[in-house]
Amino acid sequence: MPLDELRVLLARHARPDLGTGIADVRIFRADRPTPPTPTTYGRVLALVAQGTKRFALGDRVYEYQAGEYLVASIDLPVTAYFARASPQEPALGFGLTLHPAAVAEVLLQADPAGLPAPAPRPPTGLTVSRAPVELLDAAVRLLRLLDQPRDIPMLAPLIKREIIWRLLTGEQGGVLRQFGLPDSSLSHVARAVQWIRDNYAQPFRVEDVAQRAGMSVSSFHRNFQAVTSMSPIQYQKQIRLQHARLLLAANPGDVAGVSRSVGYESAAQFSREYRRQFGGPPRQDAVRLHARTATRAASRDS
Repeated sequence: MPLDELRVLLARHARPDLGTGIADVRIFRADRPTPPTPTTYGRVLALVAQGTKRFALGDRVYEYQAGEYLVASIDLPVTAYFARASPQEPALGFGLTLHPAAVAEVLLQADPAGLPAPAPRPPTGLTVSRAPVELLDAAVRLLRLLDQPRDIPMLAPLIKREIIWRLLTGEQGGVLRQFGLPDSSLSHVARAVQWIRDNYAQPFRVEDVAQRAGMSVSSFHRNFQAVTSMSPIQYQKQIRLQHARLLLAANPGDVAGVSRSVGYESAAQFSREYRRQFGGPPRQDAVRLHARTATRAASRDS
């Protein structure tokens, strides 16, 4: 069974840094349930081979487990964790970064009659489906190349292309097709998301961001909410708080300076929203994160 071999390959090649010898391919492993952790899902295919992973996006909660895959079609701030894992049965997952240009290239060479139509409504930024055998088999053949590094430069691009084709012709093909079309509603929202991420510390008018995205204000609101499960202002707040947490982990004594650097004018508002997001006040959370980082660094050096 492809899923059984996928588990073996993932367990054998998992590394602490998640990386592999194949560009854009990552391996995830957890030997115990992990606490909910804020992170960002970029444009990625994520496939679980063992265990259960849950994540929250806005007010939506998703779950995917062994034999299921997720496609994230835009950069999204989520809170994710492995809900089921143990040293005897670790959670194992495979990730592949999806590049719009690579999707577009496959679309250009495909017969449109053999592809599902683009999603009629604004697609959600995250979707979960059961992985067909053909997709599992392609993932297995890609990971087998880690045992034959000489073959990676020649064969990995071909198998990645096959994986994109399997996604395009599968249950999420309509969403992925929008992902590869430069004038789709998803691509318009992606431009707005990128601008907000690049300028997260600046205040903005939604009307101006809608104009940058090439959409009317009403269409922009509707599409942005559908894709990200949050408003543009809520999205900006999530990005600000995630950046603040990273900065505080490195410098836990400068809460006021960090809050200003990510765009907050009110320290009280920053503390209130930070506590709501991460479950504790900024200084207390920062000290804990700093201690955890120092412990990991010491264990690597020993």
